[in-house]
This record gives sequence, C-alpha cells and structure tokens, in this order.
Amino acid sequence: MPPSEKQTLAATRGAAFRIASGSAIAVINTHGSQVVDTWAFCADDIDHHLSMQHTRAHTTQLMPMTGSILYTNRREPILRIEADTSPGIHDTLIPACDRWRYELLGHVGYHRNCCDNLQEALGALGLRASYVPAPLNLFMNIPVGPSGGLSFEAPVSKPGDRVVLRALRDCIVVLSACPQDMVPINGANLTPMDVEVALIA
Repeated sequence: MPPSEKQTLAATRGAAFRIASGSAIAVINTHGSQVVDTWAFCADDIDHHLSMQHTRAHTTQLMPMTGSILYTNRREPILRIEADTSPGIHDTLIPACDRWRYELLGHVGYHRNCCDNLQEALGALGLRASYVPAPLNLFMNIPVGPSGGLSFEAPVSKPGDRVVLRALRDCIVVLSACPQDMVPINGANLTPMDVEVALIA
C-alpha cells in the first residue's frame, strides 16, 4: 500500500504515532546504520503494552521475523511484522538507553536517551508511561556468542531497509532514533542518524 503520510524522525529524537487496528507503520533505515527503539501501547490503557519477554515466550525466538506476531505483557497480540527488507537482525534483549547508561560509559552532563525520548513522545499526547518497557530494538545487532556472551556491534542493515509493523489493535507506537554515540550500535562512526517513518492505511 502507498504511504498515507511520511515524515523524518530526527537523529536522537522520538515520536509517537496513533495507529488504528489494521493500519501499519513502516520504519525506514534511511542511512542503513540507525537503531530505532520501538514500543507499542494499547490505545485505551498504556499499562498494557508490547512486551519483549512475552513475545519471546510465544515465538520461542530471540529475534522476530517477517510474519511474527508481537505480544503484550498480558499475552495478547498487538503488532505483526508484515515485511522486513533488512537481513532480519534486530534485538529484544537490551533495555533502552538512559542517563545512567551514559554516565557508566563516562559521559559527563546530560545525554539524550531513548527513555527520555519515549516519555517526551508520549507527553506530546498528554500521556506518561509508569515505567519504560524493554523495546524492540529495530536494526540493532547484539550477537550472542557460543558461551552466551553478548556484544554491541554495528548494524548489518542497508540504506533504505524497512520494517513494516501492522497493528492488530488500536495502539500508540513510539519510535526513538537511538542517540547512542559511545558504542558502535549506530555504526562504526558513532554517529546517530535520522530515519523515515511512513504511516500506511
């Protein structure tokens, strides 16, 4: 379907989108190297939201793929991955970055972060999350080694790769173009970039 609305999500910033059941949102990795933290909240109750741990329990996979249904913390379907033109490397394990993450990495002073981006984006709709759920980190490359160790690596996605999420109920999808510039999850040059978002009827 052609997009009914398309916009740029600026590097290091977040935005919230009301998505009706049956509609979809496409997240387009314009430059190929940008991680996008992704949340979904039920439109009538934001304490009912997309849950990575519950999704893993249903899919029995670390990474969702095309056709995967994503579940809420009450084990109800909320989104389906309708299309994914990337190599399919996404992360469901790592929490959203916050000010303490950057402090531990050695940053002094305030650093934009995905947790604050989530609350700012919801705040534009007059809402606030009681806590920040673990996001679906689109395009984030966190390999699991043979001994179970994790590493933070550059994305393997290409410019223009996209993931299309189809809403299975009325929901609010929040996206954050991750501000991380201290480990290479946004590419070896450590530079967060903008992405494009398309709303699909």
